Amino acid sequence: MRLVQAKEGNNRPICYTRYMHFVYILKLTDETYYVGQTKDIDARTEKHVKGKVKSTSRYESKDLVWYGAFNDKITAIKFEKYLKTSSGKSFRNRHLI
Repeated sequence: MRLVQAKEGNNRPICYTRYMHFVYILKLTDETYYVGQTKDIDARTEKHVKGKVKSTSRYESKDLVWYGAFNDKITAIKFEKYLKTSSGKSFRNRHLI
């Protein structure tokens, strides 16, 4: 599994292409985290900000705190599911946020 971590600011990783799939973490106003995956990170985060995603629409602020780029969708989905497990949450807290 190859994971490319975001750099500070809006810089995209060097290997960013339209074929990449992303797993991302949003910090919500109640101090919880939302984990998702998408092919278009910019469009998906914009939907979250505009309240067009049902699961996060009730939160006023949604800050993108981390994202990783994957070479294929299946790997991204597996990592997203892992981050939603108890051991994945522990990994998230120690290494990603």
